[in-house]
Amino acid sequence: MPATALAAGMLWFFRDPEREITQGRVISPADGVVQSIMPWKDGRTRVAIFMSPLNVHVNRAPLAGTVTSVEHIPGGFVPAFNKESENNERVVWHFDTELGDIEMVQIAGAVARRIVPYVPQGTKVEQGERIGLIRFGSRVDVYLPEGVDVAVEVGQATTAGVTRLDRD
Repeated sequence: MPATALAAGMLWFFRDPEREITQGRVISPADGVVQSIMPWKDGRTRVAIFMSPLNVHVNRAPLAGTVTSVEHIPGGFVPAFNKESENNERVVWHFDTELGDIEMVQIAGAVARRIVPYVPQGTKVEQGERIGLIRFGSRVDVYLPEGVDVAVEVGQATTAGVTRLDRD
């Protein structure tokens, strides 16, 4: 009985549902809740999405483009909602898109100690295409370029490939 429950829980956790991808300039790469929206010194705006263990953990490309870099950076494993998570293990993605360089960061948390990129540098991706997985929760940050208005609010739920992050 415990093995069946564990297997069912793992299948549910690693689910990867099909999605009808929303049309828009920038869509959410992650299921979760908007944790923060912060202006950056270089004019970009960081949208941080916290993924709890109850969310789908497959991440999607926020825009169509070419993956120009996928960089793994070692670090700690504090809870992803904690300010100290800025030093956690992460994978930093850069996409060459119609809006220019878009940065997305997958951040591991206290439980999530494995980030699995699905596509390598040089891959052309479609908006909403699956690009990676963070096991057991964490956070995904998207840096919107200067001039892109944010359409989500702190506390708002997001669905990867469905929720628009930008406003027309």
